Amino acid sequence: MRGTQPHYENGKDYDIIDVIRDYELNFCRGNIIKYVARAGKKQDELLDLIKAQDYLNREIELLRSKDRVDR
Repeated sequence: MRGTQPHYENGKDYDIIDVIRDYELNFCRGNIIKYVARAGKKQDELLDLIKAQDYLNREIELLRSKDRVDR
């Protein structure tokens, strides 16, 4: 179901959630895609990019900590 908020509209036959599901992305990676895709469609473009960066940093830390445990 499509959102009614303008920042969710993309003029396409699919939503970002469809891309996230197709690629089977986890929560953090899905949010990275979501925030980058909608950056500039809301009042605070920078805030959306900062949120994407936060989720990217969280994903990097998760992989680093997993790598330390696996060694």
